[in-house]
This record gives sequence, C-alpha cells and structure tokens, in this order.
Amino acid sequence: MTTVRIPEDWPATEEQARAVQDELRARVILGEPGPPPRTGHVTGVDVAYDDERDVVAAAAVVLDASSLEVVAEATAVGRVSFPYVPGLLAFREIPTVLAALDALPCPPGLVVCDGYGLAHPRRFGLASHLGVLTGLPTIGVAKNPFTFTYDDPDTPRGSTSALLAGSEEVGRALRTRDGVKPVFVSVGHRVTLPNACAHTLALTPDYRLPETTRRADALCRKALRETYSV
Repeated sequence: MTTVRIPEDWPATEEQARAVQDELRARVILGEPGPPPRTGHVTGVDVAYDDERDVVAAAAVVLDASSLEVVAEATAVGRVSFPYVPGLLAFREIPTVLAALDALPCPPGLVVCDGYGLAHPRRFGLASHLGVLTGLPTIGVAKNPFTFTYDDPDTPRGSTSALLAGSEEVGRALRTRDGVKPVFVSVGHRVTLPNACAHTLALTPDYRLPETTRRADALCRKALRETYSV
C-alpha cells in the first residue's frame, strides 16, 4: 500500500480547481477509437472514504480483458485533497488514484472509473481528468445519471439510449442485464462512446456493474479497513 501526500501545487479553492478543469479539458482526445474489447488489460479504479479521519483509499485492479482474471492490483491511502464541491469531486481523490495506478507492476490498459467522463456539468469528470493526466484511454461507468436525462432503454441486455444534456448526447444509458436498471457510460479520453459501451458489456457477464468496478470497490474498502485495524 502506498501512502500519498497532497501535491504542494494542488488547487485549494473552487476558483483554482475550475481553472485547472478549463485548462485540462482542452486536452481531452475524442477522435481515437480506443483498444478493442476483450484485448490486453483493463483496469478498474475506485475509492472509499473515511470521513471522520478525512482519508481516502484508492484501488486499481488490472484484469485480463479476455478472461476477466485478476492480473495485478495496488492500493494507496491519503488525505482527502479537496473539500466536497459538486462538479469538483475528482480533486478529492485524483492524487490517491494516481498513486495506486503508479504502483501497478504492469501497464493498466483501458481504465474504467466508477463515475463520469464527459457526462459532467463542465464536461470533465474523473474519467476525463484521469485520462488527460495519465495519457491512458479511460471511460466512466456510473450507477446513476447525475443531472442528465434519458429514455429508459429497451429491456434486453445491450440496449441503449442517449444520456442527454438538453439536446447534447454526453453518454449512454446501457442495459447490462435483462430488465435491470441501466448503467451510465461516458467517454473519458481516447475512446469512442460505442467502444466504451462495448467494453462495458464485455465487463458485465454476470452482474449489472463491471467486474473492474466490483473488484476495485471491494479492494479499496479492504485497504481502508486494514489501514486503521488494531
């Protein structure tokens, strides 16, 4: 497990954080298709918070994209690096997530975030932020539609509908299980939206949420528990 310090130049105010978002958002690459599903590595990242101690634990779990077997995993624990402000949540956890990714012994391949990419009020959620900082292809797969609207997809697995900000498509609602509530997929960096949906389906053979997210969620919670176990 890696212990993380908050970088000295990390934004301390909402104004500073929004300025960083504005600068980095211009670097998002949308024209690349991204790696094909079921090839190479795919990595899930997730975080767990201890609000009483103001601590966040991050996990990165690398899977073989074909078999979905675990290839490698790493965790990091650090102080929460920014106050809670809607639309700026990435600033609370990015340093710790980056430390977990850096601790991996192998290339992560595509990174799947439990959250949003372009489906964000400023079009720059965690998946986009992480992709620009690392250069890795990233997608966001969220449990809810945030502030956006959508029509319910058809019942069968694989059905989709547009996730909309007004008339702008910022992602897709994707049915990963027949008749089960959809997940909400958005592009982060260097991946197209159809490919992001294809990856999500490949990662959900048995459950609503991707295996990457399920495994990273369990690991970051375990890391948080073990950090303060007596």
